Formats: sequence, structure tokens, C-alpha cells
Amino acid sequence: MPERTLSQRSPYWVLLAFGFLTLLGCGRAPTELVVYSSRNEQLIKPMFDRYTEETGQAIRFVTDDAGPLIERLAAEGQNSPADILLTVDAGQLWQAAERGLLQPVDSETIRTNIPEHLRDPGSRWIGLSVRARTIVYSTERVQPDELSSYEDLADERWRGRLCLRTSKSVYNQSLVAMMIEAHGEEKTEDIVRGWVANLATEPFANDTRLMEAIIAGQCDVGIVNSYYFGRLTRDKPDQPIRLFWAELAGDGVHVNVSGAGIAAAAPRREEAQKFLEWLTQPEAQSMFADANLEYPANPNVAPDPLVASWGTFRASSLNVAKAGELQPLAVRLMDRAGFR
Repeated sequence: MPERTLSQRSPYWVLLAFGFLTLLGCGRAPTELVVYSSRNEQLIKPMFDRYTEETGQAIRFVTDDAGPLIERLAAEGQNSPADILLTVDAGQLWQAAERGLLQPVDSETIRTNIPEHLRDPGSRWIGLSVRARTIVYSTERVQPDELSSYEDLADERWRGRLCLRTSKSVYNQSLVAMMIEAHGEEKTEDIVRGWVANLATEPFANDTRLMEAIIAGQCDVGIVNSYYFGRLTRDKPDQPIRLFWAELAGDGVHVNVSGAGIAAAAPRREEAQKFLEWLTQPEAQSMFADANLEYPANPNVAPDPLVASWGTFRASSLNVAKAGELQPLAVRLMDRAGFR
């Protein structure tokens, strides 16, 4: 009697064969994890390559500014291929979460490795690296004991001596938002008006131009992100400028984060959580922070030696999520105060 083909056999044998083929398929390489990132390729690709080397999990990434990436996620909706949104500034992460584009993650690993004030209270995103936005000053015209706080830069003794980056910078918007959280709206507006009155020149488009103005003698003090200072002085270590660790309402230095969250419609949610947890571990934390001269968000991981050489500081304990929640109010406040 001739042997029957598979299609002629009983349903039991068809199901068994299908199950066997499915088990064989489990041995194939895992599907790609898709990351939407506003961090530049040179900062993230070595880290992605390392994860692939360790786990076999391939990663495909798309880079763009935070705004377009968030709008893309929103437009794609449930059909988005993105598993993770990785971007800078807690305000951007907060906006994505509030628009329903990120989902909560319940992870003891993340809670252990990342301090509470660097995590979304709703567990939808986490900080992965920390940047301090603090005072930079001329070592030729300012003594460190003349400096104290962001608020003090509104004092009239700094009249004609202060440089700032434009209010369009999300970093300044977040700083002012946190000042509103610390002081309330009325007092913060008085401080910002004082800053504007003390400006030596129109605000700059970026922090590097601001520091170059201090070096050239155009102004004496300013406010910058710590990693911009690192980039400039790494290449030109003898420049006559230094960082001063400012106080925000007596609660330490204002900090912000680069961070990530799992997309609401992530097709590979389990794989995305594993990757997010890996990013909080020591090796990944060093790679993530050192690439841009930032501080690891995991407090048990030491910063790059150059970053460590700037000295230690006490970071503000305010939850960075407030930078997003109060950012619209901060933008309106700066506009009223004439901060352009």
C-alpha cells in the first residue's frame, strides 16, 4: 500500500508536524528590536553592537530629533514597529508618556539600579544618563566664592556680565520648570526677569557659543550643560573657564536625563524590557554615559575620569518628571519675562 502524503494523513499527524516545525523555528535568530533614538548614531551604535554580541538580539535603529520621532510614533499608532523610544530631556519623555505613546514597565532591576527621582512616577520611562545644567564662569574675572545659585545670577552685581542660551532650548525650559516647582511661579518670574536684566548680550543658540563668549571676555558667567563644557575643555584643556556646582532652592544642582521607555504598541515588549534592564547595568551605563561625557544614572557606576575630574556635587532631589509637567508654564513665564 503506497504511503500517504502529509495532507492525506489524519489531523493529529498534521498538528504534530506543525508543532515540530514550530520548535525548529525557535532556534532561528531573534527578530530585530527597533529603537527610535534622538541620540546620534555614534553615541548609540557601539552600545547596540555590544548588546547584540552578548545576546544575539539584533537591533535596528532610526535617528531623528525628539519632536519628529514622537510625532512619528503618534502617527503610526498600533502599527508602529518601534519597541523603544530613546531621547534626551525628561520633558520630551514626559510628553511622549502623556500622549499615551509609552507603556508602564514593572521591573525590580530598574527600580534597584535607577534612583526614584530619575524615573517616571508612572514607570513609563527611566533616566539612563545624567547631565547637570550648572554655572560656568571665567577664572580670570570671577572667584568661585562669588557664586552660589541660579537664583543669585539675578542679583544686580551681575549686571552686564551674564550670558544665557536662548529660551527656545529645551534645557533652559526644563531648568525654569524645575525652578517653578521649587519656588512657585511668581518668584521664578522675578528671577528670570533678573537674568534678562543682567544679560551682556543677546542669548546664544547653543552652550558652546556661550562658553566661547566667556573666554573672549564678552561676559563672565553663564549656565550650560556639563557635557558641553567637557567637549570644549577635552580638546582645549587650558581654557580659562570652570564649572561651579550651583544650588537650586538649596536642594542641589539641577539635573536632567537622557532616557528611554517602551513604546505603547511595542511588537517585542519582552525583548524591549530585557534591553532596557541591560541598559541600567554597569557596563552599559558606562558606555551610555561616557560616550557623551555624562554621568551614569546608576549611582553605583563611576563616571568617566574626565567627568570625575570636575568634582562631586549634590544633585537636586526633585523628580525630573516635573520638567515635563511644568514646561508649558515655564515657556509662557519666560516669554512674559522677556527671555528670548
